[in-house]
Amino acid sequence: MPSIRKNLLQLIFSGASMKRWNDKLRPIELYEIDKQAHKMSVAWILYELNSRELSAEAKLDLGIAIVEGALFEYLYRLVITDIKPPVFYQIKANPEHYRRLTQWVLGQLSPRIMPLGDEFRARMEAYLAVPDRRDLAGRILHVAHIYASRYEFHLVRDLNPFDEEMGDIENDFTDTLVAHADLAGVPGLLKAGSPLDRFANLCGRLRFQTRWSQTPRIPETSVLGHLFIVAAFAYLFSLELGAGRARRLNTFFAGLFHDLPEVLTRDIISPVKRSVSGIADLIREYEGKALETKVFALLAGGGEPALAERLRYLLGLFTGSEFDPAVRVDGVVRKVAYADLAGALGTDAHDPIDGGLLKLCDSLAAFIEAYAALRNGISTDQLQQSIVRIRQTFQHEPLQNGIHIGALLADFD
Repeated sequence: MPSIRKNLLQLIFSGASMKRWNDKLRPIELYEIDKQAHKMSVAWILYELNSRELSAEAKLDLGIAIVEGALFEYLYRLVITDIKPPVFYQIKANPEHYRRLTQWVLGQLSPRIMPLGDEFRARMEAYLAVPDRRDLAGRILHVAHIYASRYEFHLVRDLNPFDEEMGDIENDFTDTLVAHADLAGVPGLLKAGSPLDRFANLCGRLRFQTRWSQTPRIPETSVLGHLFIVAAFAYLFSLELGAGRARRLNTFFAGLFHDLPEVLTRDIISPVKRSVSGIADLIREYEGKALETKVFALLAGGGEPALAERLRYLLGLFTGSEFDPAVRVDGVVRKVAYADLAGALGTDAHDPIDGGLLKLCDSLAAFIEAYAALRNGISTDQLQQSIVRIRQTFQHEPLQNGIHIGALLADFD
């Protein structure tokens, strides 16, 4: 089977240039990639809360359905970028029109997703064939979409008092969330200032932090958007590697949250961390303390200690780094090698996280951010040095965590 190539990774990254609410006056530009990351942060909350009574198998099934459903919807959205939501909703209301549009979208996506195999394409086709999914995964994704959209709406609402649509938009958002209040977690998200609402809002604030803040770039990615890019890359590469469901799912959500501490500390660029002796350890110590007081205590104090513990695991706090491959053996978290994940410890029963793959995807996302800026005419020493450094890091290790990274980087001429 062929390997994932440049065109799929660039398609995923293209959401960093896709503006939202662009018919409204906005305090900042709002981008699709940020909304997707915020949506999936909320989806993770709802997934954890609504799967507690499920068997281990059923919980994994639900998690995979949520993550893949989100990726299918996102890829679809990227292809139909010029179709405004009101027009798209009318198309969805007509089964024949929606079927024809979906077939065209699948035709556009097929060459890019071919390395992921026929089964992945078949799952995408089956998912997109149903315009409004009402199973548990579909409902969770819909609520998460509405919550993230409403968050953005609240940013633009007060700047548009002259816009007659604003009242109807807010009512539609609220009515939709209330209609799903039977789902665990939705009442908490609806209650302003509740622990769940505060945590979800905390995740959303990462859209305000620009990566590479000292370096001009086009497009400018936020920390929040970067999280979704890394998570999506990690899931797709996990599929290419033939990883089990738990490993795919855990690595996706670990990618989605791996820079969460930066909402408390801001983005500190790697050269600073490497150049000042001891600064990396000091930053990590401060991040740990801030997470304990402002995130974990918030969730645990709000009656969700299990949610806090799960987040600790995804953030790599039991092993020392989010980039450490980790498993559970007899309930104890262990740091392991990549070879262990590829063997007996990579099974669903060991709840594995592929931290090494996560690190690779983090570097690859940074590479594409710098590469896109250079291709768009922004040339700075820092961007050039980043491209060179990442290439040099992997040039002597063409096979990294099972991924042919040398061949992949060679795609980017």
